Amino acid sequence: MQEQYLFEYAVIRVVPRVEREEFINIGVILYCPKQRFLKVRFLFDDQRINAFAHTLDADCLKDNINSFERVCNGDKQAGPIAKLDIASRFRWLTATRSTVVQPSKVHPGLCRDADETLNKLFEQLVA
Repeated sequence: MQEQYLFEYAVIRVVPRVEREEFINIGVILYCPKQRFLKVRFLFDDQRINAFAHTLDADCLKDNINSFERVCNGDKQAGPIAKLDIASRFRWLTATRSTVVQPSKVHPGLCRDADETLNKLFEQLVA
């Protein structure tokens, strides 16, 4: 039987008005230290987001999401946070914040294949 590995994940949300605490799930980030895996997957559905938060600047939101992904991937051009080790990048990206793009609380689990688990969570929680 194949070994299972501990992983952590958070759902990435768009929160157009932080004071109302209403949100729409747009992505999932997953970290599995044993597999040296840190990846985020997003779905930017213009119609859905516009229906939920028509006052948001879509280009600005897309820039924020792209920055999030670049830090996750360790893109050296994304600034000093992107240069940190995988665990530190995950902790920084999932830190509690009061912004339009927010992570949920971090949840643990066990997996055999981190990429497969990310896709499964994405389908369940976002798509």
